[in-house]
Amino acid sequence: MTDTKHDSEKLVRDFLGAWEGRDLEVICSAFADDAVYHNVPVAPIEGIAGIRAIFEAFLNAFAEAKLDIVTLAAEPGLVLAERIDYFTMTDGRKVVLPVNGVFEVRNGKIVRFSDYFDLADFEQQSGFKL
Repeated sequence: MTDTKHDSEKLVRDFLGAWEGRDLEVICSAFADDAVYHNVPVAPIEGIAGIRAIFEAFLNAFAEAKLDIVTLAAEPGLVLAERIDYFTMTDGRKVVLPVNGVFEVRNGKIVRFSDYFDLADFEQQSGFKL
């Protein structure tokens, strides 16, 4: 299967948009079984089971999530997405976080997802330790 620019971009846009719906199965369906998720600078998470666990923890901590794309650049198998992520924590606190995401796509699935953001800023706003 060839991952076209259009298909790679659609996969990532759909994944980012899925957070508003809060459906763990839909969110995780974008990933290959052996995918790597890396919130830089914390240690990467390897494999869909670990990715599912961290995403479930996020969904349990956030009452609402909206990942707004500011700029997106796509090539076949590679998508760069500058975002502002908006979270409302279950205790009502609001988190507004600038993020840059790098997505590697192979055979219609995300195989590597690296997010670059200010970890101290996220942890201070959310009270959530990564």
